[in-house]
Order: sequence, then C-alpha cells, then structure tokens
Amino acid sequence: MRYSHQRELILREVLSREDHPTAEQICTSLRSDCPRLSLGTVYRDLNTLVDIGKIRRVSIPGEADRFEGPAQDHQHLYCRSCHKVESIHIPDDQLKVLVDACPGIKAEDFTLTVFGLCSECAAKENV
Repeated sequence: MRYSHQRELILREVLSREDHPTAEQICTSLRSDCPRLSLGTVYRDLNTLVDIGKIRRVSIPGEADRFEGPAQDHQHLYCRSCHKVESIHIPDDQLKVLVDACPGIKAEDFTLTVFGLCSECAAKENV
C-alpha cells in the first residue's frame, strides 16, 4: 500500500481520540490541517485502515459507524440519551463463557454493545 499523507492524518486522529468519532467528525477535525480533505477520502481511508487492522469499526444500529484504535479486551456502551459511545471493560474470558454456552455455534470472534445510559445521563435521570 502506498503512503498517503491524508491516511496518516486520519490514523493519528482516530488513535488520539477517546470518543469513538464518526467519519464526519474526523473530517471536520482535520479540515484545519488539510482543507482539501473530502468526506469520501475519509471514508475510503477509514475502510482501508480497518481492513489492514490499524483501527476498529464500532457499528451501532441506526447510527453512523464510529472508529477507534485497535485496543483489545473492551466492549462498548451506547447511551440512548446523549448518543455517546464509551468503552467498557468486560474481560474477554467472561464473555467467552457466555458465547461458548450458546449451543450449536463455533464463534470465531465476538463483540458486545450494551444499550442504556452512560453514568452522566443515568445521574440526570435519577435526580
């Protein structure tokens, strides 16, 4: 794969963030450094970076895909109130026990997304 300055900027942007940004958020953030960066280029480069294992895609049904670094041993919480995606830490061995308990399947990989309220929105709801 040929080197691309724009792809390198996109990779650094994803790896530097904790908020699981969308392609649009990444594009907006990088426009000051790279004014000619198009959203189409961002999508293509994000897909390439996912394909080569440099970043991971976080898919939430009904929402734009989010992206994160290739960190291991964590899952996600999608807040139904503020629409934020947060990393949550459930050890893979605990999840594997649940997956292995499903009869008749041979799981090769798994992810878990919990849908609910983040701590900030839960606190507001309990007031």
